[in-house]
Amino acid sequence: MKKILIGTALSLAAMMQAQIDFSATRFGLTAGGTYSRIQNAHNPSGPRYSVMAGALALTPIGTDDQFYIQTEVLYFGAGEGGDKSVEDKKGWPHAVYANNYLSIPISFKTYFSENESEFFALAGPRFDFMISQNDKNPPPGKEYYSADSYGKAAKFNLGVGAGVGYSYKRQWEITARYDIHLMNVYPHLKDSVTEQGTKDPSVYSKKSEHIINVGISYIFQ
Repeated sequence: MKKILIGTALSLAAMMQAQIDFSATRFGLTAGGTYSRIQNAHNPSGPRYSVMAGALALTPIGTDDQFYIQTEVLYFGAGEGGDKSVEDKKGWPHAVYANNYLSIPISFKTYFSENESEFFALAGPRFDFMISQNDKNPPPGKEYYSADSYGKAAKFNLGVGAGVGYSYKRQWEITARYDIHLMNVYPHLKDSVTEQGTKDPSVYSKKSEHIINVGISYIFQ
């Protein structure tokens, strides 16, 4: 993880040294779906499917028409759910641990050539500010998973991610991206006496949020 952070910092430093033309920034809209899980948090657990939507700014670096800084402001749904196979077997209602963020990804983006229609890759940090946490139906005996108990999520999280995509005429783009939160999503969950009583070593492990998202963007000329 340190290598990822160092690499991100070096990339950002290099961008700051490059010729960034803010006057040529183009703006766009983006929307898509998310698939998320949280490591070491809930048992039983499964994925949560949600949505993302927002705006982006694409700022060129240099004159090659290949390198850019892409800044986004998004509504971003993450979190996780219960394991439906276990829930169905036991007759439990489906659990949801929904974390919804105002997310600001800042990515270094490179197109593989100067062609109008081309593949691209991007990578960089994201800054996620919690705007709502909606939990429901924790398993029996695990009510402390709720947001009004030890399951209260952190108000801010720093993530890092990377993705690939395809651009059609530098206007319509589809992107697939993987992100991981570097900070503990549920910092107080380990303090639950009930959780400690399980003797599960993952109780004291960091709760990391992992998100895969696929989106479509339209960039104005």
